Amino acid sequence: MSQYPIKAALGQSGEIKFSKLAHEFTKIPALRANLTNATGTIRNKRASVVSEVSNWQTMRTRAAMIKDDSLANLDDLIKTLIQSVQERGGQVHFAHDARSANEIIVGIAKSHNFTEAIKVKSITTDEIGVNDALAKAGIKAQETDLAELIVQLAGEMPSHILVPAIHKNRDEIAELFSSTISKTKLENSPAILAEAARVYLREKFLSVPFGISGANFAVADSGSIAIVESEGNGRMCLTLPDVLVTVMGIEKVIKSFQDVPLFMELLARSSTGERMNPYTTIFHGVTPGDGPQEFHLVLLDNNRSSILSDPVSFETLRCIRCSACLNVCPVYERASGFSYGSVYQGPIGAILVPQLLGPEQAGSLAFASTLCGACYEVCPVKINIPRILTYLRSRANEANTSKSQRRAFAVASVVMSNPKLLRTAYAGVGFGNDLAAKIPKKLIDAIPLMNKWTKSRGIPSSRRINKISGKEK
Repeated sequence: MSQYPIKAALGQSGEIKFSKLAHEFTKIPALRANLTNATGTIRNKRASVVSEVSNWQTMRTRAAMIKDDSLANLDDLIKTLIQSVQERGGQVHFAHDARSANEIIVGIAKSHNFTEAIKVKSITTDEIGVNDALAKAGIKAQETDLAELIVQLAGEMPSHILVPAIHKNRDEIAELFSSTISKTKLENSPAILAEAARVYLREKFLSVPFGISGANFAVADSGSIAIVESEGNGRMCLTLPDVLVTVMGIEKVIKSFQDVPLFMELLARSSTGERMNPYTTIFHGVTPGDGPQEFHLVLLDNNRSSILSDPVSFETLRCIRCSACLNVCPVYERASGFSYGSVYQGPIGAILVPQLLGPEQAGSLAFASTLCGACYEVCPVKINIPRILTYLRSRANEANTSKSQRRAFAVASVVMSNPKLLRTAYAGVGFGNDLAAKIPKKLIDAIPLMNKWTKSRGIPSSRRINKISGKEK
């Protein structure tokens, strides 16, 4: 039994309690060591290749402007995209939510009597839980990305947007492969492990007629779908099956093919620290006699239109899923992706998930940040994540604050806005703290409400309080 949570669609795990999850997962030394090593390596690679580009900041600004323009004209772009895809022989479906998206995909599979599907890595399909939906219909979804294959075999939730198995080291992967896809015990050599996965997946590529993918970008004026990956599995899934279904959020649409190279360079350098993606596949509908002969594009809303209408947080939809923000976030590195309770982790998960699910279910994620600003500095499309976090914190407090808390805040507001009352409060707190200092800490830690503070903080002395209040120089 794995010590990590199982994979679940967005919102199916109940209320997300970040602090509780973080308290649990920070206790696993191997997890923290694996994350520190992996994120440090990716950070250094990214910094190296970004330093080679003299106009990097200009590129970021331009990309943000293009995304904002696309979002501002999204209705028209979607109409153009639909027409372009249909003219090239593809079929387009609109899914209001995860349930309708899964019904569409399962319906396509059933219409062909498919029993298995091969998948390109797609966080959007993870969001809607398509694997579970297919399984309930008797259809097995086979992940083909190496890291996705690892977490699928382990029965675990991905812990990183780009590198789902970032929480595992080579020894753990060798043990997993030896007990699942290999008939012999494998060494922890990257070459040996990759070969084992290749042999296992090659048979799937050559025999399964149904493919499912996500999309990095969709170009409205040409109907082009662009997908980038590093292993070649995507190319197999996009070209060998008879039927292909691509699932993408509506925010992935851009206007012109001329904009694609800019985003490709930003994505490669920001995500894996490479100058260009090893495999870039761009296809247009159906080509007779070449590749899938039936293509379906599923456009997913799932509350994105609500985010788009928000004047502050609409920037969230600029995201190109590079994961650069995760790799620089001190909270993510220490708490791990599992603490975010969803398929979207790190700073981008902290602002996206509360908007997709609502503050009642995921409001705690807005507090999963130090607001250090490192995420904003590395974001290739300049999403002001700290600003959105503070905005979402306000919304979460409005939604989740109890009446007693509101009264306490009201009293605190009156006291802190009146200098005389504030000095009196300081004096009272200092006297109380001196008394508390004489009580054994174990007893204080047992006092409800107070122990939430004292378990991780010390009680300041009256001398320190007096310095703060100005009574003592």
